[in-house]
Amino acid sequence: MILAGDLGGTKANLAIYEPGNLVNPIFSGSFPSRNYASFLDILRDFQNRHSHSISKACFGVAGPIINGIGDISNLKWLIDEKDIAQLLHIPSAKLLNDLEATAYGCLQMRDTDLEILNEGHPVKNGCIAVIAAGTGLGEGFLIWNGSRYKAIASEGGHTDFAPNNAVEIELLRFLRKKYRRVSWERALSGMGLSNIYDFLKTYRNYTEPDELKKRFKTEDKNAVISELAANGNNPICEEALNMMVSIYGAEAGNLALKIMSHGGVFIGGGIAPKILSHLKEPRFLSAFYNKGRLRDVVKQFPVKVVLNDQAGQIGAAYYAQEYF
Repeated sequence: MILAGDLGGTKANLAIYEPGNLVNPIFSGSFPSRNYASFLDILRDFQNRHSHSISKACFGVAGPIINGIGDISNLKWLIDEKDIAQLLHIPSAKLLNDLEATAYGCLQMRDTDLEILNEGHPVKNGCIAVIAAGTGLGEGFLIWNGSRYKAIASEGGHTDFAPNNAVEIELLRFLRKKYRRVSWERALSGMGLSNIYDFLKTYRNYTEPDELKKRFKTEDKNAVISELAANGNNPICEEALNMMVSIYGAEAGNLALKIMSHGGVFIGGGIAPKILSHLKEPRFLSAFYNKGRLRDVVKQFPVKVVLNDQAGQIGAAYYAQEYF
């Protein structure tokens, strides 16, 4: 049996798979990451809920992996492959960057797991870009090694944010006062949506209704902003979401252009399926295409949204099945 998981700043999703059947897990569970002092505590909790014997374990981690140790960017966790193997009583365990795991998972997606935004003109065995906004912003890619695809980790979400219009320039100035150094993640993630809303509230001289202030205190701020934007009930929330969608398209296009992703671009992460109707509007692809003299090149890249929220753990299971 394979134990696989997708470990993020908000939650840890774990599942047990039978080799050869990575679509339907035998057992699965989701754990709020911040409720645990360490990932090993989550594993112990998970073990208490099942009795299956594990032979392989692989996990996608939302942060860099160095010498078998993972550092989750948005938690104070260090995760060691050796500690995991010892706890599970197996010879070895493997940690992947979460975008490595998601990238492998994207290759296992069925047609029903994907929403096509741009058909493009895919090239067989071409490079594939993967970008995923959620609690943070992950980026990675897949390259063909002559016999199969190999996922490459990246921390591209932490590279410098680049505005594309006058309002985004003002957003950058606003964020620099808050963070000094501004990465793409500060504008393109869960925190990014809140940051954009806070900026627009000041930039547009918007007086926030008392009812909305109360909701922000008791509910998830990003969820409230998304809800009001989708319903068209608040112009600032709507503008904030539209602005993040444009920023999403721009950075997805940047990544695609950097690796010349003729094999396609996958939009993963937890945010994309929730704002799918907005991603299908012209502003996302307009920003994606907006690459000057290389506009026509970028338009050739297929773009697909991953709707299956288990892509990361499926990818980790695939790696365990195929690579060790």
